[in-house]
Amino acid sequence: MISKHAQLPPDVAAFYATHSAFSAPGAHAALYAGLPADPARLARVARDLMIHRWEGGDFGYDLPRERLHNDAETRYVDDILAIVAERDDAPLTRPRALDDRFVGTCRDFALLLCSFLRHQGVPARVRYGYADYFGRDGFHYDHMITEYWDERRGWLLADAQLTDPVIAGPLELDFDPVDIPRDRFLVAGTAWRLVRTGAADPGTFGLKLPDGIASGENFVAGNLLFDLATLNKAEPLVWDVWGAIADIDHGITEAGRELYDRVAKVTAGVGDFEAARTMYLRDARLRMPRTVLSLAPYNGPREVTLRQP
Repeated sequence: MISKHAQLPPDVAAFYATHSAFSAPGAHAALYAGLPADPARLARVARDLMIHRWEGGDFGYDLPRERLHNDAETRYVDDILAIVAERDDAPLTRPRALDDRFVGTCRDFALLLCSFLRHQGVPARVRYGYADYFGRDGFHYDHMITEYWDERRGWLLADAQLTDPVIAGPLELDFDPVDIPRDRFLVAGTAWRLVRTGAADPGTFGLKLPDGIASGENFVAGNLLFDLATLNKAEPLVWDVWGAIADIDHGITEAGRELYDRVAKVTAGVGDFEAARTMYLRDARLRMPRTVLSLAPYNGPREVTLRQP
């Protein structure tokens, strides 16, 4: 048997096996007692504590307005756990009724699974990119999932949302939700490189919204910078904005493209840990600052001061 973390340098393993300010369960760590060790079972536990704010129709459930608007503004796992426990204080392994679930986004599923894994000493991180498995028309949907270290096979991709047949069944998936093929989920750096080389149409990367499609080169560039942040254990809300991400709204310049090319080089695939850390820490445009602008779709824009790491 290959020993634990044998293929990961010790500093990399230690970095991703410890909590970030966002993933730490804090005062609610006792709730993690009794969690299973198996990543597939952990993914299902995370799935059964939450409902995505766009999944009401899938489950035939009318999401309460206040929860729809406010739950996903909860950026720290300890606060998510507090909401879950307040609504139902049963062990986390007990699936919650829809009325008792946290109403979140893909980021919250990814971060909670990441938290479960890190708490057990498993290196894990959130990845930002694009999934093609939500449709059959070649469109790549903006999405966040979990990447975790498997002792035998290295870094694997997991999407906790797919572990419920209500969601996965209609998609007719041909892969394991905790071992997603890398051509079915493209991390943002890989997507950017495909767009830059002309191998992919930027218009096929984005979000399909009720009032139209949001997609294109700007969209891919923004996700690329988010993915650099999550590789550095800064796990923002999907509508947080800062530095170079804010600059994208003013249009992409050639200098910007050169910057994004450099970011893609260190984040594509499983990424280059040392290079991604160095780039992130040295460039204030890329580094998530203490205060970010939150462009929440329901509650409107506001500046948010983050906890100290």
